[in-house]
Amino acid sequence: MSEFHFDIEAGALCLDFANTAEWHASDQPLERLNDSADLVAWAVAAGILDEAQARATLDWAERSPDAAAEAFELAIWLRETVYRIFAAIALDITPDAEDLTGLNHVLSLAMARTRIEPVEGGFTWGWAGDLPGMVLISGSVARSAAELLTSDRLDRLRQCADDRGCGYLFVDTSRNGSRRWCSMKSCGNRAKAKRHYDRQVVDNN
Repeated sequence: MSEFHFDIEAGALCLDFANTAEWHASDQPLERLNDSADLVAWAVAAGILDEAQARATLDWAERSPDAAAEAFELAIWLRETVYRIFAAIALDITPDAEDLTGLNHVLSLAMARTRIEPVEGGFTWGWAGDLPGMVLISGSVARSAAELLTSDRLDRLRQCADDRGCGYLFVDTSRNGSRRWCSMKSCGNRAKAKRHYDRQVVDNN
């Protein structure tokens, strides 16, 4: 599986998935999911699949390459759909109706396979039957997107303000809701350095 370290810090599973294409708002996004193995590696990092499920999924993909390719294509299609929906909302634009229809289609398939399971101290979502790993991935992402869209956290949705097209989506959990960057170590630091440079130019003139 991929040895790339996936970022799982956006505040919602669906946003973590959308961010697997880096520089998503640019003309040349950097793809981090190039095959089924990369997708499974992300699912493990995100907590959707455990190691045993990951091995079983990769074994299935090797035995059924056509079905695996179709499932992988669906996952990438879902990622792009989710990205467009939430990027639009972050920019205060109404999402495209076709994107919402597409998400609802995957969501309806996922919800038909979900169930409520008891856990210590309450209940949680579970999956009915022994579903293939690829199905769990797309279903989990669709359910996460629906939960975020209908939550009171939606007004905290942000997109990195970098003007080069970073496009990173996240839920702003800062106390005053002022977070603007994917990270202060990358885009935030660049913006800070640029402001400092611009001030020096002004002062020197």
